[in-house]
Amino acid sequence: MKIADAGDPSMVRHGAFAYTWDIVGDPAAAERIAGLGVSTVTLQAAYHSVRATTPWHPRHRIVQADHAAAYFRLRPERWRGRLRPYPPSWGVPDEDRFGAALAALTRAGLRTEAWLVLTHSSVLGREAPDLTVRNAYGESYPYALCPAQPAVHDYALTLVREVCEQYDVPALMLEACGWLGAEHAGHHEKTSGAHLSACGKALLSLCLCPACRAGLAGRGLDVEELARDVRAAVDGELQQGVPAGTSLGDALGRERAQALYDHRGHVIAGLVRAVAALAGGRELLLMATDDPQVTGPDVGIDLASFDAPVDAYVLKCWGQEEAALTQVKAAASRTEIPLVANLTVLEDGHARIPALAADLVAGGARQLRYYHAGLGSPARLASVRAAARLKERQC
Repeated sequence: MKIADAGDPSMVRHGAFAYTWDIVGDPAAAERIAGLGVSTVTLQAAYHSVRATTPWHPRHRIVQADHAAAYFRLRPERWRGRLRPYPPSWGVPDEDRFGAALAALTRAGLRTEAWLVLTHSSVLGREAPDLTVRNAYGESYPYALCPAQPAVHDYALTLVREVCEQYDVPALMLEACGWLGAEHAGHHEKTSGAHLSACGKALLSLCLCPACRAGLAGRGLDVEELARDVRAAVDGELQQGVPAGTSLGDALGRERAQALYDHRGHVIAGLVRAVAALAGGRELLLMATDDPQVTGPDVGIDLASFDAPVDAYVLKCWGQEEAALTQVKAAASRTEIPLVANLTVLEDGHARIPALAADLVAGGARQLRYYHAGLGSPARLASVRAAARLKERQC
């Protein structure tokens, strides 16, 4: 079933996220996930560093993924240029963990979509700092590859091409398909005490690497003046407590903010179009948010004007329920592209997930994805199971 054909609420699809190390080496894993009542698994194919529990696996309890890695079979001859993914050395030994997990899920009757994190890699950013996001102070964010850089664009497309050539999956879930910004859940973060506002963080998230400078200059911006104004606004907050504003438009002026958004939208849309050309008819699910100021794993775009071929937008519905529902309703009113609600059962209040899932479907979501089949406790997975039953009663 293509998402675009799922207009009937009775056709809502439920799915869960999973890591390859949850499945490979555990003969019971695929059937256990199927027992949640989901029909789809969003399976990690290329992913950033993480430390994860594996409550159910017969051979390990903690997986320490020290760097971003490709979990599919690496074919060295297919990679050109400076950026080449690393294989994982953790979990269980298997040179094709994605393929092994995919086979197990398929045997269990589950549909699998490849989960690809494209521009988030600290190990590659440290090796090629000139290809990373650079803020207005000239500082590099090593975890954030800049998608405006041609080498990063080519690297992301090679990830996609390798998955599409090697595996029969019906869909690709794209994460970090744009810029990551100043906020990053890594190292031992000591940044909150400076008390930057959301606007201040957005200013620190603006990329002014050479590729972005060229793109912004092509839109008529004086990039040196822009950098000075960004630094002045950020330092005003950090050193004097003077608010930068509530948005980039407040801080930089509406025209300059729009030029920044247009630059980002152009680069993201170009990458998505190139992915679509390689996808061979597979569904493209883009993790997104309907706010072009936002940077991070969910790309900030204007859903009403984004014109790249996407089969669905995946909206993160974590945190406050009312905010999640408002987000879905607003997005549904602004785009005809189907919406997938990404819910987490890892937060407190997971018992409310079934009710929230029903509300999100009523608010306009066509599909639901639950985070995360491998990380949840028995009680949290019971919440997934209860939510997935909604397709029989309400969806």
